[in-house]
Amino acid sequence: MAGGDRRQETGDRRESPGLGSSELLSPVSCLLSPRPRILVLALSGIGDTLIATPFIHELRANFPDAKIEALVLWPGAKSLLEDNPHLDAVHQHNFIKASKFASLRFVRGLRRRGYDLSINTHTQGRRGYRVIARLIGARVRLSHEYENQSGIDRWLVTHSLPQDYTAHSAVNNNRLLSLIGRAPMLPSPAYELFLRPEEETWAANFLGKHSLTGKKFLGLHVGSGGTKNLALRRWPLENYLELVKQLHAEQPDLPVLFFGGPDERAAHSEAWERLRGGPIFFPESPSVRHAAALLSHARTFLSVDTLFMHLAAAVKVPHQFVIETPTVNPPILPLRDNGWSLIPNPAVGGRNLDYYRYDGRPISGTADELKHIMDSVTVDAVLKAVQPALSGA
Repeated sequence: MAGGDRRQETGDRRESPGLGSSELLSPVSCLLSPRPRILVLALSGIGDTLIATPFIHELRANFPDAKIEALVLWPGAKSLLEDNPHLDAVHQHNFIKASKFASLRFVRGLRRRGYDLSINTHTQGRRGYRVIARLIGARVRLSHEYENQSGIDRWLVTHSLPQDYTAHSAVNNNRLLSLIGRAPMLPSPAYELFLRPEEETWAANFLGKHSLTGKKFLGLHVGSGGTKNLALRRWPLENYLELVKQLHAEQPDLPVLFFGGPDERAAHSEAWERLRGGPIFFPESPSVRHAAALLSHARTFLSVDTLFMHLAAAVKVPHQFVIETPTVNPPILPLRDNGWSLIPNPAVGGRNLDYYRYDGRPISGTADELKHIMDSVTVDAVLKAVQPALSGA
């Protein structure tokens, strides 16, 4: 074993005092079997699962013969990982909605698979995610260190390193490789979404049915996450509708597609009633993958920091705009070198970490305070940002 690996072993033991003798084995040693079994836990938002895809590719590059599997919370997250060539299996269980008995039975089934290594990807700040890793019982369990870290976490995970709020989550994930004596092998991290021909055909058929083939359209997502109080970071629906009205006053033929799922149906219904007469569309895609296939045809896309923000980056929408919310921090910005812009929120004023950290807590502030923050981004400011892209300038 190289000297660098030996140094890492020593450091790992120092980080994990009090472990049972069976767990003093270095993480490097546990991966020396011909085909180690690795589990990636991506249990937070669906967007966070997409963010984990570059790390999954890194694991495959570092361990080409390993059995690499993933565990996710949401069916939509599982959908995003389907057909990923770097995974051997994807497991999904909703630990929030399922009973404790059902969850323990599910975890027991994973425990029987005998994982050598499990990795909690960034940004899983809730301690419950680390409890799940402990119950699954991989010999070596990696995680980041969050603000809610305590002595119990040294029992839940075996090796960890501090998260970095100045770096993207994909970079935070890649840094975990140092705990197992490895380093990134790919040129740079990038979202990976492997769409099927039938999903791309569905998107093409939708465009053809509505005479949108080849047309430059604007995509919108008016929703946001529904857990904790994350719905309070939404830009007001009234503002989206006023934006569309002003755009259509200048470009009456501009197609606008409202993306979303069941959580956005009420908002879409209201938008339909109030925007009748224009080229407005509300595609109901069979899955998030179909939505991504359709989104890949957009010229411009606007949202707050949501799953669809990451999907737009993954399919490389040419002009992407993100309205700043209190939860926008460098770790979750769109993972792309160019093609996107942040529309500043004057009420946030760079104090994002005062409002939101990855410690499992909701956004700080009352509902009225957060509403005021999102109201502070004016329609005129957003219009000024997106108009050049829509006009072709």
